[in-house]
Formats: sequence, structure tokens, C-alpha cells
Amino acid sequence: MDTSAYLKAVVEQTSMFADWVHGRDAAAPVPTCPKWTLADLVDHVGGTQRMVAMLVGEQMTEPSRAFAGYVPGPTDSGQWRAWLSDGAAEARQAFASVADDTPVWNPAGGAAGVPFWSRRLFSEACVHRADAAAALGMRYELAPELAVAALEDWLDAMTSRGYWENRPAFADAMRGGGQTLHFHATDAPGEWVARREPDMVVLERTHTEADVVVRGPAVELLLVISRRRALDAAPSLELQGDRALLDHWIEHMDWVTDG
Repeated sequence: MDTSAYLKAVVEQTSMFADWVHGRDAAAPVPTCPKWTLADLVDHVGGTQRMVAMLVGEQMTEPSRAFAGYVPGPTDSGQWRAWLSDGAAEARQAFASVADDTPVWNPAGGAAGVPFWSRRLFSEACVHRADAAAALGMRYELAPELAVAALEDWLDAMTSRGYWENRPAFADAMRGGGQTLHFHATDAPGEWVARREPDMVVLERTHTEADVVVRGPAVELLLVISRRRALDAAPSLELQGDRALLDHWIEHMDWVTDG
């Protein structure tokens, strides 16, 4: 997927999310984000899209003004559909105004801010739609190719140098001596091996033996690895090897699950 494809998917995923949450109880709890209500979830999705639209559209190489300009969501859930749709449209327009090599800040520490944020907004929309499904009792589906792309973003972000350096507790938990975890989608091309080293987590796209292997449908891998579904609630996934190593990994993949 390229930047325009990611933003097209952002609009589509946000539209589905908006239809689900529109007019619903703002105080409803979100079980996959235990500290959040449905209002918090809506606020996060729409506010983040607007913040990133500002970062990208104004080609910021330092984020403080975008952070300060964060726009909270409406308190009236009857306004949520329009507000969310407008935010996704703003983001798509902002990305259409820049090239992939336009300098834009990103928290992973890389120079390619435009591709980073296009994929980040896409995977945020996919994962947070799963949060809405959990809160509202909706059935969650995602095409395998999209699930692979969202999982790729999640793993890239969680193994980035920027995340390691900015989350010392995460870094301490993830330090290792070469232990390997292999994630393998079976319904779309997608394989990753994460290797825990003393000073980073190395992510490779390869097929190899590992200390623990998890394989199965891409959407199930995405939901389990992003802590949106317990491994025991995903019987379509096949596990081989060190379950404790996988449990430790998932326990610390808490980027956006605690509000």
C-alpha cells in the first residue's frame, strides 16, 4: 500500500467506526482500553487524525504546536459521525498536499514522516474500530491484506528505536539475549521475526525457526498482538514453542490499551 491507499483506507475505516458509535452512550466502557469510555475512544480517533493533519499539512519538523492544537471530540454523541468523517477527510486532504519525502516529524525517530503517519493513521483506525466493536458488541471483520498492513505498522512502531528510547520501562522489559518470536499470517503474505537483543528489538521479514511461533489468520494475529483479543479467545491461531515468551511480549505491548 502507498500513502494514498492508506489514506483511502483511513476514510473507509473511520466511516465504519463513525457509523457504529454515532448516537451511542458516551459513557459506555471500552473493555479493550480499560481506562476509556466510548467518548474517550472517539476523542482519541478524531483528535489524533486532526493533529496529524496539522503536522503533515503544515510540514512540521517539531510537534509541540500540533500537540497544543489537539481538538477534543463533541460531548454530544449525535455529532460524532460528522465530526469523525470531517477529521478523516481533513487528514486525507493534508496528505494529498505533500510528497512522501516531505520532512515531517514522527516519534519513531525516522526521517520519513509522511509514510510513517499515513500508515499509523490507518492502523489506528483499524485497531480502534476493534475497540468500538468490543464496546458495542459488534462483529469485527477486516480483510486479510489490511490486517497484515496494520500488523506491520504495529510491529514496526513497537520495535522502533524511537519507541525503545522514549519508553524505558518497555525497553527494560524487552531486553533479551536473542530470544525470537515468529508471527506468520496464513491468509495473506506476512511473516515477521522479532529478536530481543540487549539494546533493541530487531524486526525481520523472514521465515525461520524461532523460540515461539504464532500462525493463523492475519486479523486474529493483529487482535492478539495488539491486545484486543486474548490468545485463548483466538482458537484459529496455532502456537508452537515457548508460550511464556509470547505472554511476556503481549503483556508489554500496551501502547494504546490503557488510555
